[in-house]
Amino acid sequence: MNNETLEKAANIARGLAMDAVHACKSGHLGLPLGAAEIGAVLFGHALQINPEKPRWINRDRFILSAGHGSMFLYSWLHLSGFDLSLDELKNFRKLHSKTPGHPEYGETAGVECTTGPLGQGVGNAVGMAMSAKMAEARYNTEDHRILDYHIVCLVGDGCLQEGVASEAASLAGHLGLDNLILIYDSNDVTLDAAADKTQSENTELRFQSYGFDVHLVDGHDMDKISEAFENAKNSDSGKPQIIIAKTIIGKGISEVAGTFKAHGEAGANFVEGAKKNLGLPDEQFYVSEEVKDYFKKHHEKLIKRYHAWEGVYEAWRVINSDLHKEIKLTQEGINTDALELLEKIPEFDVAKNLATRAAGGVVLQKLAEALPLLISGSADLHGSTKNYIESGGDFSKENRSGRNILFGIREHAMGAIINGFGYDKTFIASGATFLTFSDYMRPSIRLAALANLSVFYIFTHDSVGVGEDGPTHQPVETVSALRCIPNLDVLRPADPEETAGAFVCAVERCDGPTAIILSRQSMVTIKESTVTEKREGVLKGGYIVKKEIGELKLILLGTGSELQHAIKAADAIGEGVRVVSLPSFERFERQTQNYKDSILPSSCFNRIAIEAGVSGLWYRYVGDGGKIIAIDRFGISAPGDIVMNELGINENSILEAAKNMV
Repeated sequence: MNNETLEKAANIARGLAMDAVHACKSGHLGLPLGAAEIGAVLFGHALQINPEKPRWINRDRFILSAGHGSMFLYSWLHLSGFDLSLDELKNFRKLHSKTPGHPEYGETAGVECTTGPLGQGVGNAVGMAMSAKMAEARYNTEDHRILDYHIVCLVGDGCLQEGVASEAASLAGHLGLDNLILIYDSNDVTLDAAADKTQSENTELRFQSYGFDVHLVDGHDMDKISEAFENAKNSDSGKPQIIIAKTIIGKGISEVAGTFKAHGEAGANFVEGAKKNLGLPDEQFYVSEEVKDYFKKHHEKLIKRYHAWEGVYEAWRVINSDLHKEIKLTQEGINTDALELLEKIPEFDVAKNLATRAAGGVVLQKLAEALPLLISGSADLHGSTKNYIESGGDFSKENRSGRNILFGIREHAMGAIINGFGYDKTFIASGATFLTFSDYMRPSIRLAALANLSVFYIFTHDSVGVGEDGPTHQPVETVSALRCIPNLDVLRPADPEETAGAFVCAVERCDGPTAIILSRQSMVTIKESTVTEKREGVLKGGYIVKKEIGELKLILLGTGSELQHAIKAADAIGEGVRVVSLPSFERFERQTQNYKDSILPSSCFNRIAIEAGVSGLWYRYVGDGGKIIAIDRFGISAPGDIVMNELGINENSILEAAKNMV
């Protein structure tokens, strides 16, 4: 490690951050300036990466959890040779640039995660570390170790104050994820004030109690940073690692350095003098030839290491052709054929009433047999959510091949960790909890949708049908709230066969997340449509369950456990009534206009929708003249069927509404 040149590189990275923030008059200078030496050691010496192949499967993953410090990452990606030009740095925070305000996965080579909300990156890193351990167990052999990478995550005070980081770190320590290295940019400052205004804990003891090895270093001493990083990487303690690096926020701009004013763009007013003090010229976005030459030579070393790994990989590939095909597919995108998967799921007994959570458990077993890379987890609720892979075993320190993850009571971390699996692209990851607790996961779900991650969630106990647990556990607004998240598919099946379709929708989707909403209570199996019609109808998001006899006069729409009431009401009314199942608004909207018109023709706006939740979003399908039977209030503590009747979710409510239409 050439300290002299890397010290210059650190100051050049500071200069790039100053110029970018000054040019757009917004952004965060504190971390890029304060952690510059950390960046120099990582990207100029320590990380196992190949900028020419940013998705190389055995690369170290670097995650900037403190995503507001994005110019830190952009500067070092540029200097170390990733496909991020100097012009893109000049376009920082501008429209359609590769340097948005917070790093976005898929937009910029070298960006591993979309880490906007603080703490999410910690959860993502834990998920990636778990994915790596599973992959090592699956693909490494006694003769060839093709996977040995580390997950390196730079965090700030804000990340560690957020609860999601605590949940994730606690689980990481318990699982002994010794491939995880957190680097804490400990600068004693948050956005509003000095950190001691809001925290007084001993971070060293905190992480030791979680089960981490802790390293304390001066964050501006590159030798000490490098030594701590190598010790962390080569530790044989079986524990995750955290390097607590004491730094000066905004280092390089004396007017604000070490104060909370350095966190944002306040230091940009003093850029000219600061650059001069750092030995940088007036030239904007300056990179010296010496630094360019250093990184060019370092790049050559990285490529040599990569080619050495390629030799091992080639030898492994020849012997393990089936595993090679599998791991190749994971990186290119696991494509599954929905109709082929549906054929692997036996038909359910039409005479047997079954809760859709129970049906989901049956479906999951068959999909797990067909898809060996499918994994499942639950927030301490496997017994209720029914999503335990029976032949899969538990993922643990002792069993890295386990396909079931016991997350404990950590919904927020579960969401962020599942996203980590999604970013790593090796396994099809899912997690389960009660629907009402999905709100704990909402930031993670939103980021999964934003980043187009192929993950899915199993949310059970879907309505006031939960019953005696009462309104705290009876979700009424939650399904609609999830439907409001762009790019999230929400599926609420009405019987076991629809449930089979919903799970296949989730595992075959490759461009975003899916939420499957399942019932606690048993439901009748719908007999008005065939198994094929129901399963394939779910794939399209909506279909006709019961065709009208004669002229179409009324359309009844429903989802989940309420669809049965619509069918009964149609039978009672007689001719002219169509019943439509609409398990997924999002998938239905992706169909052709001709298909949508065939299900909901504009010739008939006598429409009634029923769902045991809030009414708002249903107006899209019933129109101004339609009627929505819904629950625009919180629930009641009583047996589920009594609550449903008390709140008007029944056949009689539909019949009453229909009187005024037909």
